[in-house]
Amino acid sequence: MKENVDHHVPVLIVGGSLVGLCTSLFLGRHGIEHMLVEKHAGTSMHPRGRGINVRTMELFRVARVEDRIREAASVLADNHGILQGGSLTGDDQEWLFEEIDPGGALARFSPAAWCLCSQNDIEPVLMSVTPTLGADLRFSTELLSFDQDPGGVTAIVKNRETGEHSTVRADYLVAADGPRSPVREALRIGQSGSGDLFHNVSITFRSRMLAHVVGDRRFIVCYLTKPDADGALLPVDNGERWVFHAPWHPDRGETLEDFTDERCVEHIRRAVGSPDLDVEVTGKAPWHAAERVAERYAVGRVFLAGDSAHEMSPTGAFGSNTGIQDAHNIAWKLAAVLNGSAGPGLLQTYEAERLPVARATSERASARSAEHSHPGYEPDPEPMSAAGAAPGAEPDPAPPGGAGRQGGVLSVAMGYRYNRGAVLGADPDRPVVPERMRLCGDPGSRAPHMWLCGPGDPEPKSTVDLYERSFVLLCSEDAPWRAAGRSVAEQLGLPLDVYAIGTGPEADLIPANGGDWTEVHGTTPEGAVLVRPDGFVAWRSPQAVADPEAVLHEVLTTLLDRS
Repeated sequence: MKENVDHHVPVLIVGGSLVGLCTSLFLGRHGIEHMLVEKHAGTSMHPRGRGINVRTMELFRVARVEDRIREAASVLADNHGILQGGSLTGDDQEWLFEEIDPGGALARFSPAAWCLCSQNDIEPVLMSVTPTLGADLRFSTELLSFDQDPGGVTAIVKNRETGEHSTVRADYLVAADGPRSPVREALRIGQSGSGDLFHNVSITFRSRMLAHVVGDRRFIVCYLTKPDADGALLPVDNGERWVFHAPWHPDRGETLEDFTDERCVEHIRRAVGSPDLDVEVTGKAPWHAAERVAERYAVGRVFLAGDSAHEMSPTGAFGSNTGIQDAHNIAWKLAAVLNGSAGPGLLQTYEAERLPVARATSERASARSAEHSHPGYEPDPEPMSAAGAAPGAEPDPAPPGGAGRQGGVLSVAMGYRYNRGAVLGADPDRPVVPERMRLCGDPGSRAPHMWLCGPGDPEPKSTVDLYERSFVLLCSEDAPWRAAGRSVAEQLGLPLDVYAIGTGPEADLIPANGGDWTEVHGTTPEGAVLVRPDGFVAWRSPQAVADPEAVLHEVLTTLLDRS
């Protein structure tokens, strides 16, 4: 450790927006002390980034904050569809899709559901939880510089209120410092992708009359396409508070100063189709849609997450969800290395897993912006399928409920795969984001959901609920894997939960509703499935093996860089 260090922490998080706070949450759930620095004085005040997909809600479920987030999002709980039309008062509206999950078919894939919770509502929830989990949150604190050596990272931070400088020594640094990431720039990490896609000005406003114009159309967003007044309308409370995204064209010489209150009011009235609409502008904020992915996700002991690692079009709400899932991936790996369960080589799998996911997801997001004719977006005239797949790709069936234009969204949200990284037996040639939603226990995919009951449990629990702080081995109650798993865990000094599933007296868990765990997980009663702390299948043995203890020992030492 270097001299004159004011603070020492295992992990320093730079950036206290949504992804930084989620990194804090997930590290805290693993018992890892950390410091978070954020240059702004508080969390976001502007409604944005509110679409939380099913996979992210699973992560919040396991982290025990799902209920609090749904409470914060309760005002929009009945908003589901995406509407498009020339205005709200004409007769040309069309539902791009009316329900996120019509018929509730998503329940066969997950115990969780989609949620609308704006960033300004979810961040206070996270801030109230993370300090109880060992987080040292420091807002109004800016990272000035950092350098790293083989033993750690030394950072200089400044309290923007007092001007005081402090030196922080950390074992690792996670940069969640936004699309213009100073950390990424300091590391000289380049970016690939299409670059800027379009620019909008987000206008918050109050209107009592608008709720009467909208009526019972409970949309997530309405794309208004009138040529001289296009934009996207989003409800904040379905009553008086609204957001309108107006196209901004700086390439044509437009400046933010051009968006006067008078211009914004008139634009919103024309877009809605109500010339006498009461509009009180309460705020304006520019935002930029882009498709960029960092060429590297890590240099030494410094890791990128969220917008510092990738930017993508907002259509589909893929960006923030991908960032939160970055945070979840790096958190369990940092925890495993810091608590001695894994060697440092495990951290190299972060980039191997998350970078391909970001590239595939950003391409899908841009394709959906083109499909939905997002205001301000003028894509290159290249043919794309509805899901954003290249021509000739395997066709994607309609998602749960059959909403054709939603094709591929569920695959992007939770069907993505890790073909390389901390997995064994994954097919490296399969697409990272498949065209067909398929979760059946393949190595590198999110482990399947099914309901199970423990002896004496009053309510069933999902397999998803089993995965958070340790590896989990699933096997049949009469298979030798249970004894092998417990023995290997003791030999390696490794936290490993072993669950024998069946209907007999020796079973740890019993399938609810007569389900067959082996069929769901793509194995046999003689096989076993090893699931990582993040809920992804690390390895699977479809059949019995001669020496399960030796096989499991080799698998775990390889996955965790313990050899």
